[in-house]
Amino acid sequence: MHQNYKGTMTILLRQVKIADTKSPFNGLVKDILLQDHQIISISDKYKGEADQTIELKNAFVSPGFVDPFVHFCDPGMEHRETLHTGAEAAQQGGFTTVFVIPNTQPVIDTKSQVTYIKQHSQDLPIHILPIGALSKKLEGKDLAEMIDMHSNGAVAFSDGLYPVQSTLLFLKALQYVKAFEGVVIQMPIDKSLGSLGLMNEGILSTRLGLPGIPSIAEELIIQRDIELLKYTGSKLHITGVSTAKGIALIAAAKKEGLQITCSVTPYHLYFTEEDLHNYDTLLKVFPPLRTKEDQKALIAAVENGTVDCITTHHMPQDWDGKTIEFENAKAGIASIETSFAAVKQAIPSLSEARLSELFSSNARNIFGLNNCSIQEGAEAELTLFSTKESTNLSKENSKSKSANSPFWDITLTGKVLGTYVKGRLSINK
Repeated sequence: MHQNYKGTMTILLRQVKIADTKSPFNGLVKDILLQDHQIISISDKYKGEADQTIELKNAFVSPGFVDPFVHFCDPGMEHRETLHTGAEAAQQGGFTTVFVIPNTQPVIDTKSQVTYIKQHSQDLPIHILPIGALSKKLEGKDLAEMIDMHSNGAVAFSDGLYPVQSTLLFLKALQYVKAFEGVVIQMPIDKSLGSLGLMNEGILSTRLGLPGIPSIAEELIIQRDIELLKYTGSKLHITGVSTAKGIALIAAAKKEGLQITCSVTPYHLYFTEEDLHNYDTLLKVFPPLRTKEDQKALIAAVENGTVDCITTHHMPQDWDGKTIEFENAKAGIASIETSFAAVKQAIPSLSEARLSELFSSNARNIFGLNNCSIQEGAEAELTLFSTKESTNLSKENSKSKSANSPFWDITLTGKVLGTYVKGRLSINK
């Protein structure tokens, strides 16, 4: 449940600790006065009056969280999620800005579809930015109208859940976006190797009698895309990296000075293939859960800075898409509400400043958004969180329209306390 405070009133956040490496107040406990869309004052102890004073125990404040890869299923699959329910779930998870993938009906592959997302989300409580399709109708054959979409507000370009398989098309896309400093997002799966697979290929998949998706299906696409990136000098973001070798390839490309960035999901940090021993369809995801060794490599990459940001890959599914045999179940997790707590639980060592980078400032930098640094006079787009309080999400208090979350009824250390975005403070209850 949210408690909302809106309007031209002044709101005082009392004694919150600032987690923002770009702010001169990083690591300091301050009073922050907000009004409309702006940070009015940051002080040790604000002595003036405010219309509303908020005091939260063990509260940190960071620039608003950003999720650069979510599926809100709108238009066309509103029985799973809508822009409205997705926005509410995102806000519950601490996100003030999300990027919606183009895998809708119709596809976001023209300026009119970009406009649809912008118009239908302008009154919602968070910022929803459309990712434009790379190819027409996501068919992987012909380039979509990327310049038109960019001009109308597309934040990046991707075929989303359908990774581009054509080397020539992907090369053209990287060349095309370079003209306007655009970013291409790719989910790394070679579908010719992984199309029939249901989980990570290995001893466990053999034991369970399930066809596997080999890690090389990820690594080949990452290697190919790195070579194309070298050739074009463009910008590439790899999302949902799941293998040790995949992350090693990206780390090496970064050392070469290429404009490559990457993200991982909370569930690849929290679960492994071993959690599939009872054929839990809630854990059927794409890319699949990998080995403990892969997970250790991802965690190390989050800790050492190779991983730039966290993305939820929020993927709502209807009830009957998950309550069937594993081989027929649909892939995906409705994970946006538990993302912060799952990451904090999986990697307890992460500092508040590093969490702020992973969830906010790095994505803002990669995709050219307002950095919303916590300074006087800056735009106020904030997330409040605690690393000591716990999250326990259930079907009853979830905001998402879909119920496909393996994190429900699990107590996780770390909690989103609220957000301030579009001049509105929302406190999670």
